[in-house]
Formats: sequence, structure tokens, C-alpha cells
Amino acid sequence: MDKRVKFDFEIYFTNGGSIKGEDFRLDIAGDHISDKELADYIVADLRLLMVGQTKILNKEIFNEVHKRKPVNEKAGSDLFIDLSHTIEDGLVTYKGLPAPIICDYLSRENSKALYAEGTTFQIGKIEMVSNTGTYIDCPFHRFEDGKDLSEVGLECFTDLDAIVIRVPFSDTLEITEEHLKNYEIRNRAVLIHTGWDSRWNTEKYYEHHPYLTEGAAKYLKDCSVKLVGIDSHNIDNTKGKTRPVHTTLLGAEILIVEHLCNLYLLPAEGFTFSAIPPKFKGVGTFPVRAMAKLAKPD
Repeated sequence: MDKRVKFDFEIYFTNGGSIKGEDFRLDIAGDHISDKELADYIVADLRLLMVGQTKILNKEIFNEVHKRKPVNEKAGSDLFIDLSHTIEDGLVTYKGLPAPIICDYLSRENSKALYAEGTTFQIGKIEMVSNTGTYIDCPFHRFEDGKDLSEVGLECFTDLDAIVIRVPFSDTLEITEEHLKNYEIRNRAVLIHTGWDSRWNTEKYYEHHPYLTEGAAKYLKDCSVKLVGIDSHNIDNTKGKTRPVHTTLLGAEILIVEHLCNLYLLPAEGFTFSAIPPKFKGVGTFPVRAMAKLAKPD
């Protein structure tokens, strides 16, 4: 059923003065709209500047046929898709590396002795290796003189034009340059979707996983890609002791993201990819909140 909202508003300006409106009416989507959404709409629709405090008063929602597009309809806004695994206490990402310890440094109960009644805080403590969860590798991970996390620019982590190349693990575990041909990949983040993330946090995840060959890595380097991601346990074949994919890509300052997930939710193209780590000096790998941003159609 169509809904409308009736309300009064008061808007005050940081440089003095105010405007007020009474019995204002707007079409809305759903049965609820927040005061902030209404205030933001009024400010944007009237193109107001220097806005300070806003007040929405006497708000009332009622049934009435819509007269135009609802003000809180989200069509046209960006859609964000989380491509990273949740890190929790005891999670094993890589066999042989210690699991993270996540606990209270200061618990809410203990904080009661430090603050006024009714005021509590929690301060967490995390102990972990940098290769935990969904993480990004930069050149320092492989090369002593390579750039560490603090030396790689934000533009290398953020809003990269991206493409998904699908190579199901049920078809092959070895991903070669032939799987990567006939795609527009230059200056893009290339995300390899194998479906291996369906085995995350199980014994099967750690063995016989999909990986790129050295030839595939050289092909990606020659095509000047910006970043390569995979939803697998490792981008290299871990049966031997060499890591030619890490060597080739990181040697060319092409970043690597491992242990991605949810790539099946993405289209092949038409989105950007971000995976931003903290700015640590002397660290070459760290967990990221990897994500894709899609423009939602109107």
C-alpha cells in the first residue's frame, strides 16, 4: 500500500538564520522513514548550504496514493558486496600458522571501576600472524627491498576497475595462461573465481587447492594487471618449495589477494574492487575487508 509522510521541519544554519516548514508531505517507500533521511532530503532538494542543526517535528505516516517517486527509494545507489571471510578467535587460515587470539584487554565488567555509573567500554586485544583471513600481499612479503604496506599508495588498493574470470575447481585445479586469454585485463584487478571458498574452514580447504601456474603469472604481468585475487588457499601451488606466482607478480608490484569469497555474487565486469589494509611499516601482508562496488541500475 502506498505510504506518505507528513511533518514539520526546522533547519538552522551555521552562519545564522533558519527556515521552517509546516505540514510538509512526501511519498515514501515502506512503513518507516527516519528523521535524518527526511532532513537530508529537504537539505538536498532545496540545495541548502551551511546547514547545522535540523529538527523533524510532528511526523505522521499514513496511507495515500503516491504522487511521485518515494524519497527513500534506493534505486541508483551503489551496491556493496563483501568478498572477505570473517576472522574469529581460533580461526585457522593456513595450516602450520597460529590461529588468532581475540579477547578482552579491558572487559565491560572491569571498566565499571574506571568510569561513571552506566558508562562502560570494551577494549579488545588481538594476537595473530599477518596471514590471517582474507589478506593482501605486497612486494615486501616476498622481497626484502620491496614496498611494504605503508609504501603502497591508496590508489593501488581502492576502487580498481575489475573483472571476474571463472575457472571452476571441478574442471581443473591448475589455472594456466590459456584460461586467462580473450579477456580485457590490462590495468584491472583480475579476480579468479574457482568456488574453492565453499570449503572454507574445513579440512578440505587446505589440500589440493586451485592455483595459478608460473606461465599464468607471467601472462598477467605482461598484460600489466594491477592486482590478482583468488578465492583459494594459495595463489601458488604449495606442493613444492618454490612460489613462482608470488615471485612474478610481487616482483612486478602487482598485489595479490588470497582467500576471497562470494565471487559468485559478482558479474563478470562492471564493478570496482577494493582491499585496503592498515598502514603498517615493515609488514608485507595483512587482512583486508575486500569488497566490490556495483552501480545499482535506476
